[in-house]
Amino acid sequence: MSDHLKRLNAPKSWHVARKTEKFITRTSPGPHNANAMPVAVWLRDHMHFASNMKEVKQILVQKDVIINGKPCRNPRMGIGIFDIISIPRINKHYRILRDKRGRHKTIEIDAESAKSRLAKIRNKTIVPGGKVQLNLRFGANVLADNTYKPGDSVVISLEPENRFAILDHFPFAVGNMAMVIGGKHSGIVARIVGIEVVPGSVPNRVILEDQESRARFETIDDYIYMVGREQPALTEWGIEE
Repeated sequence: MSDHLKRLNAPKSWHVARKTEKFITRTSPGPHNANAMPVAVWLRDHMHFASNMKEVKQILVQKDVIINGKPCRNPRMGIGIFDIISIPRINKHYRILRDKRGRHKTIEIDAESAKSRLAKIRNKTIVPGGKVQLNLRFGANVLADNTYKPGDSVVISLEPENRFAILDHFPFAVGNMAMVIGGKHSGIVARIVGIEVVPGSVPNRVILEDQESRARFETIDDYIYMVGREQPALTEWGIEE
């Protein structure tokens, strides 16, 4: 497979100019879905830290880009929602979110906020020894007890001495706060008021209520990302409706 794709065919979530050049960097296989944005595109087209791929590679080879606590060397590595990107050389830290049009949005955060990240539990498995392993949406795996469930979100540490330790837990449950990360309601933070389990392979339905207008709407559970319990962690996570 080619390392590039035509800009006209780039995912809309990347929000890049489509007629400036013919090709753009393709995302390499990784933990995020096909709409994940390559680091090269983020550095060059979004943040303008580089003007071409040569400069992108120079930045990465110097280990100047830290993603979720680990240096990134692959310009095609995909980044997705709630990833934490740090650039120690200029003392800048960022969180990746989605706006209401489903596009990648970069929020600048402080150094303290960059020490942890929010992660959705994709599923869990039993590993040798009978321990429970949480498989997180961005590709990491964490050993934990059996109280955590798929669909829940956990706050995990990104500090080297305590990497991926669970710091907090937001259950996927009625009454808790969630952010919609896909579909026509993308970017909205609302309270879950109902969960409809649908038999078979069809995604479950989630009913949410906007806290300002009190209007209710539905989405599928794949688009739900838990961000709080009684109140959303808006200040801590940089989430903006």
